[in-house]
Amino acid sequence: MNIVKKDLDQNNAIVTLSIVKADYAEKVEKTLRDYRKKANIPGFRPGMVPAGLVKKMYGKAMLAEEINKLVSDNLYKYIQDNKLNILGEPLPNETEQKPIDFDNQEDFEFVFDLGIAPEFEVSLSKKDKVKFYEITVSDEMIDNQVKSYTGRYGKYIQEEVVEEKDMLKGELLEMANGKVNESGIKVQDATLTASYMKDDAQKALFIGAKKGDIITFNPATAFVDETEISSMLKISKDEAKTIVSDFQLKIDSITRYHESEINQDLFDKVYGEGVVTSEEDFRAKIKENIKENLVSDTDYKFGVDAQEMLVAKFDDIVFPDTFLKRWVLASNENLTPEALEEDYPKMIADLKWQLIKDKLAKSNEIKVEAADVEDFAKKMAKAQFAQYGMIGMDDEIIANYAKDMLKKEETVKNIAERVAEQKIFAAVKEAVKLDSKEISIEDFNKMFEGK
Repeated sequence: MNIVKKDLDQNNAIVTLSIVKADYAEKVEKTLRDYRKKANIPGFRPGMVPAGLVKKMYGKAMLAEEINKLVSDNLYKYIQDNKLNILGEPLPNETEQKPIDFDNQEDFEFVFDLGIAPEFEVSLSKKDKVKFYEITVSDEMIDNQVKSYTGRYGKYIQEEVVEEKDMLKGELLEMANGKVNESGIKVQDATLTASYMKDDAQKALFIGAKKGDIITFNPATAFVDETEISSMLKISKDEAKTIVSDFQLKIDSITRYHESEINQDLFDKVYGEGVVTSEEDFRAKIKENIKENLVSDTDYKFGVDAQEMLVAKFDDIVFPDTFLKRWVLASNENLTPEALEEDYPKMIADLKWQLIKDKLAKSNEIKVEAADVEDFAKKMAKAQFAQYGMIGMDDEIIANYAKDMLKKEETVKNIAERVAEQKIFAAVKEAVKLDSKEISIEDFNKMFEGK
């Protein structure tokens, strides 16, 4: 086999593979012999089919299969051996490729177009500036987190006098003509909360009532949504739409949720026993946690700005546009040329960024180890627990949760890509000059509005 590469320009090349009979004949004959041994053809015992018949029936298909494999293996080996940084996949040349006739040809020639990635080097210095936003942790943010913890770790207490948000429980009976309707709806252990009522007059009937009081009210007036009525009366929504009667509720219990006090018991529940011992330390710990949680936000914004700077820095890179458009259309049956033209600038920007990342990873000798993936998975697990207020979880629980996450191959792949990108941005952060700026969380979030 002979392979010849012809450079058309810095981004396009043609590779021609010339195949003669000696390159494939022995393999095709062996394939036919092996198939003859197991061929199951009516009229012949297994292994006794005439070789000429097998060749006549299957020779062309086996020849085509062997040559296609020969072309594919040698083309990609040539690309690999010659360290050709191609884009997309090789495509058959549309002008120089001659028709292939497997019936009459013994020698074949295959011509492929290659799209070559542009050659460039990524070098960064302190002359390159990237904005870096440091989000200020305000007292309001700390106060809100304290309130979140006091709310989360509060408890329910039985009360004697009703307030708006209390949950009331008791027997609920349907009325008729000012009396209990003996054949009407009866609900044992019914529950309701005055704060859900949309009618202020109905709501006022309950506020200030005491345990043991009997309150007469009208559900249809009190609640706008039949969902509330159906839930309270334990009937269907369609039935709830027909309810017009008054009901009476005998208040058997009044349950109120009390937020936790800011004390040692709360500190221990949030951070573990004895980790925090004063309100001052509690607030300081919360501030520290908020800062930690904001790191991913500030790093994300840095990554966006760094990517923008780097892509703009190599704005003059030339790509094999004609080849790439042809390859994308060939790879996506449902994509139209018009849609491709519209999407192409973003595709090129993404491709340029991928090439830049590859250069940075290589020049900074960035590698992703199994330990890196495990550590990142643990951080993800810890963050997920934190969303539900479960801070200070045992290391073994975090490790087991992360281990379960990593059982999925797709998750491992995604984490590895994120770790690699984090390392790349860390290297960029070290190399460039940071244009640091303190900013409030409100102003920081505004930068992402409409995006």
